[in-house]
Amino acid sequence: MVAAIRVPKTRRARRELLKHAPKLYGSHSKKRPNNLILGRTYDHHIYDLVEVGVENYKSMESYVYDKKLAPKLGSKPFFAFIGEHFESVEELKHLKEVLLDLFRGEVIENLNLAGVDRIYVCTAISPTTVYMMHCALRLKRSGTPIPRMELVEVGPSMDLVVRRHRLPVESLKKEATKTAEHAKKVKNVTKDPVQGRLGKVYMPDQQVGRLTLSNDIKGLKRERREAKKNKEHSKKQKVNPE
Repeated sequence: MVAAIRVPKTRRARRELLKHAPKLYGSHSKKRPNNLILGRTYDHHIYDLVEVGVENYKSMESYVYDKKLAPKLGSKPFFAFIGEHFESVEELKHLKEVLLDLFRGEVIENLNLAGVDRIYVCTAISPTTVYMMHCALRLKRSGTPIPRMELVEVGPSMDLVVRRHRLPVESLKKEATKTAEHAKKVKNVTKDPVQGRLGKVYMPDQQVGRLTLSNDIKGLKRERREAKKNKEHSKKQKVNPE
């Protein structure tokens, strides 16, 4: 089973998604029952892996709640990580990073608070076990502009027991986290995807209305010669009428 984060609309977006999209694999065996492998890839290479065992699983159907509170499909979730082990234990720090990347979805700049209707609460019970539950958010009046939030458990919930994990290779990590160098900003120069590089030129006021025009301008001399020729031509026509 493979879970993709978002649906790409262009070929370039598909290539980028294949490079970075987290993967989710499920398996079951006698040695490792209810096994779940969370992994990420970069440039068609396995970036890192976290293997967890699913225990004490409770499905959504086992919870009784007001169905009006059910989270909407496609809404962005909150995440709450409770416990000091997420900061001190390497396995849980890695699991936290992969979970956030798995549920990241589309990157957005603004978020409407009324559209936030779910939260995943992850509690570190021990250095190797995390209790993860899915809750709906109920917004209530608090007398302030910020509403008061109440959590209603809607499922599913489970214990994630970390079995094995593999950190990324240092060379691949360096390549994946490489960012583009910021070019030095040039004053009054911008880049447009359609027109390319654009520049602005500022010129002082020329004050054309105050300029004095002399009689030695070539354009005026040409006009005088043409007027003289036209005048002589009209005189000839009067002297020699047809």
